[in-house]
Amino acid sequence: MTKMNPVVHFEMPYGDKDRLINFYTNAFGWQMHKFGEEMGNYVTASTTETDENMMVKTPGTINGGFFPKKPDWPAQYPSVVIAVEDIKEAMNKVTEAGGKVLGEPMEIPGVGRYVSFTDTEGNRVSILQAIRK
Repeated sequence: MTKMNPVVHFEMPYGDKDRLINFYTNAFGWQMHKFGEEMGNYVTASTTETDENMMVKTPGTINGGFFPKKPDWPAQYPSVVIAVEDIKEAMNKVTEAGGKVLGEPMEIPGVGRYVSFTDTEGNRVSILQAIRK
């Protein structure tokens, strides 16, 4: 059987960080964590219990994050993040399958390398090569 790459994270844009945090905390009980400028004002969302390595304890569940809306970024919609072993290889496969990689991979400190792409249907999706611990 061919190795499958799992969905490991979701992402959504936000316009107002405090309003966002208030909504998801009150509506769903999620634990939200704000990061500063050095992490692009990202907000993580814990939707399920995690272990000491921040990995989900219940198989099939994922956590996510929110990024600030920016006027010059393409395709700012809810999307998913797919785990890959080799980001360069995955980028080549995306292109070969008809998708379009959006820029070059960026380093997320303590997490790994990340890049977004659009699939053949115009959806923005991302891939992540996690740091091996």
